[in-house]
Amino acid sequence: MMNDQPLILWFRRDLRLSDHPMLAAAVASGRPLLPVFVLDAQAEALGAAAKWRLGLGLARFAETLAGMGQRLILRRGEALAVLQGLIAETGAAGVMWQRMYDPQAVARDTSVKAALKAQGLVAESFPGALLIEPWEVATGQGGFYKVYSPFWKAVSARGFAAPVPAVKALRAPQVWPASDNLDDWQMGAAMRRGAAVCLPHQRVGEEAALARLDEFIDSAVDRYKAERDFPGQIGATSGLSENLAWGEIGPRTIWAAGQRAMHQGDAGAEHFCKELVWREFAYHLMHHSPHILTRAWREEWDSFPWRGDNPQAEIWRHGMTGEPFVDAAMREMYVTGKMHNRARMIVASYLTKHLMTDWRLGQAWFADCLTDWDEASNAMGWQWVAGSGPDAAPYFRVFNPAGQAEKFDSDAAYRHHWIAELSLRPGAAALSYFDAVPKRWKLSPAQAYPAAMINLAEGRDKALAAYAARATTDGDTKTAERA
Repeated sequence: MMNDQPLILWFRRDLRLSDHPMLAAAVASGRPLLPVFVLDAQAEALGAAAKWRLGLGLARFAETLAGMGQRLILRRGEALAVLQGLIAETGAAGVMWQRMYDPQAVARDTSVKAALKAQGLVAESFPGALLIEPWEVATGQGGFYKVYSPFWKAVSARGFAAPVPAVKALRAPQVWPASDNLDDWQMGAAMRRGAAVCLPHQRVGEEAALARLDEFIDSAVDRYKAERDFPGQIGATSGLSENLAWGEIGPRTIWAAGQRAMHQGDAGAEHFCKELVWREFAYHLMHHSPHILTRAWREEWDSFPWRGDNPQAEIWRHGMTGEPFVDAAMREMYVTGKMHNRARMIVASYLTKHLMTDWRLGQAWFADCLTDWDEASNAMGWQWVAGSGPDAAPYFRVFNPAGQAEKFDSDAAYRHHWIAELSLRPGAAALSYFDAVPKRWKLSPAQAYPAAMINLAEGRDKALAAYAARATTDGDTKTAERA
């Protein structure tokens, strides 16, 4: 006979039914299952856009579970205390969860596992967020990878098991514990009026994520490598970062689709798979060198004289620098909650190089504004651009936003799409920026577009001079790479 003692399924950033080893193991146990989400301090601390998007994901996942005769139990508080309280209320045999890898989550989960096991309870963590666990791939010398190319070769050569099929049913308990009301949590409070602007640009939930993957594979993966760097090319990228961030799709599902496309001869499929493994690389680095989240990954850059917050950085935040490529990218983020990857590099380079501002200010701003925020990818991306992070070329590159615009937005389609002041008849997307940003910024489409805040050549020369001084001090004789 089945054991009637339930298991608590502790959901975090894994809001899906397929490609989910924890769920498969839970169903295989035959026990009643209690899906739970805990709004603990770590979730409370999410940036405005990320917390709002998490709330959307929870609402959609709760609907999916309800369609199966299940419920998503919501509780607020310290994770261990909440889980222990639920165990006492329900007589649960223990807790299962999918692993997270940032230092705070690891510390929390380790504490939870130790406490529950000490009580003789089930406490099991499972893979599922990544293609491969960060500790399962190592260099020939047994260390961790610090450069992407050999990491890609090592990971791609392994092959991966097929994604775990979607569970079809979750055995419900006879009695349900009480649940908080999601609306009472006000997950989108910090978004204020920006939420209404951003909402139409979200594709929430597992069903939407799988449809998005199918659309991309069917219509765009073949041209992905050739067109992915051009932000004005509609549909050239998958858009799956939003769904991956909240676990609404599993990475092995995406990998399997990319591999099928490769075998069918789609030209961009391998590069698509490489971008998925770039995300894996970020987690690999975060696991082995967690300081990447808070200080220079290359420790020799800890003493670099970055500027702290400053008026120019605030103008950068407003998307009013007078550099159209930079401003278009920032405005895209405020309207959609996302930003094209090429554009992310440009805005990050402008802040850290031309404005000589600490990358951590940009990292924190993205964490507050992105609905596809991912702690590992965000940190690695900012450090890669700033030059303090992992890169086969240890010296600094300086992206010229005007030159990048000529190369990747030659018809100005992207810039005109997002900057109302550059068009005689601006579109809805460009105008909605003014509805999304805080009223205290006092911005209006009737205002003239600003002149360039700084001279790009002078800003670049100042940055290179500062980097050269650091290089001389540290004995680095490499020459700067200029993009």
